[in-house]
Amino acid sequence: MITKTKKQEIFEEAAKLFQEKGYGAASMRDLADRVQLKASSLYSHIRKKEEILQKICSDQAHRFTEAMGEVEKMKVSEGKKVETLLSLHIRTALEDPTSITVFSDEWKHLEEPYLSEFLERRRDYEQRFRDIIQQGIRTGEFQSLDPSTILYTLLTAIRWLHYRQRPDSSMDAEKLEKEVVSLLMGGLKIGSQLVS
Repeated sequence: MITKTKKQEIFEEAAKLFQEKGYGAASMRDLADRVQLKASSLYSHIRKKEEILQKICSDQAHRFTEAMGEVEKMKVSEGKKVETLLSLHIRTALEDPTSITVFSDEWKHLEEPYLSEFLERRRDYEQRFRDIIQQGIRTGEFQSLDPSTILYTLLTAIRWLHYRQRPDSSMDAEKLEKEVVSLLMGGLKIGSQLVS
């Protein structure tokens, strides 16, 4: 069995604390209490609260960027690529809702240069996702709608998962993933009925 280091425990508890209180309201004293350390001892592991936020945001951005690179190399249809990316977002929200909540909601508290770096990585990821959608429109696989509208509708439609889904939920994660992907892809592909 792999045991967590104290630093890993600190990062995990910090993510939970940021999720519960919000980054701005969470203090290093709150975190020290959670991990049963004196505040002075906590600083021997973590220099400042911003370091924790930077790591959470950087780790999640890296996770999505790496997955995007793998998806772009896949020799499959654009529909399959979009399904794979949606599944990634859903699984991440279900497996690590705390970090995803911080990544999605608290990034605005990043300090420079980390804020600009984070926003650049996010823009790059979104553009690459948009390019896949655009190609699906060109090949006639997807409905001819604005790619940005499609992208943000898809991403917004799964945002609720990291707020509502918890490990103790009775909802089966695999079933939920399949249902959400099916619902979203059904509206995207040619042959779907648009409300007029």
